[in-house]
Amino acid sequence: MKEKKKKEKVTYIDDGRTIADMSNVGYGKYISRDGKRKSTFKEKWTTYWEAVRMMLLPMLVVIGIITLAYLIMYFSLK
Repeated sequence: MKEKKKKEKVTYIDDGRTIADMSNVGYGKYISRDGKRKSTFKEKWTTYWEAVRMMLLPMLVVIGIITLAYLIMYFSLK
């Protein structure tokens, strides 16, 4: 009769340490440590238009591809 090998049971011990120390990380450019927002309407507007400007060309390319696919299917099934 063969004896089965017992698997070693792994025990994890929580020593209270974190993987990364986040105590010195700031809250960002627009929020102060006390939690109050510092951003103005102008900063929000600028951020919005930067994001729109960055995604304008990819959006137009996707719309063009969809339109081209539609036209190909429309005229091929006619």
